[in-house]
Amino acid sequence: MESKVSEIEIMYRNKVKAKDRTRITSSSDAHDLIREYWNEESIELNESFKYLLLNRANDALGIVNHSKGGIAGTVVDVRLIFAAAIKANATGLILAHNHPSGNLKPSYQDIQLTKRVKEAGMLLDIQLLDHLILSSESYLSMADQGLV
Repeated sequence: MESKVSEIEIMYRNKVKAKDRTRITSSSDAHDLIREYWNEESIELNESFKYLLLNRANDALGIVNHSKGGIAGTVVDVRLIFAAAIKANATGLILAHNHPSGNLKPSYQDIQLTKRVKEAGMLLDIQLLDHLILSSESYLSMADQGLV
């Protein structure tokens, strides 16, 4: 009898040369890079969640569009965040989501998610560096506020 099992293949294709990667040295750097990949036309319409993967030198390896939700929230699966981070050999993460209301204050859910990602990252040696909340006009860095 022939066994039936799926073959798993893990790949990461880096299309940017190491010398051309953007280095992140501050929350402002992270915000500026992530903002380039944000759809400004929907930032006040619905909540989206993205994250930036970084190497040990804090060079950006890539941005992942994780989810798009409604006015008051979006679904975030922590396992999928770390699946992508491991696949890209990332050692650092910066989370980002927008608040369509324009209110930059982190919600209870934002704080809890940040804690869960930080704890999971500690087990995998992938550091959560920041969690940004964006609005059409500005942003808040949870790391700068001492919340990471």
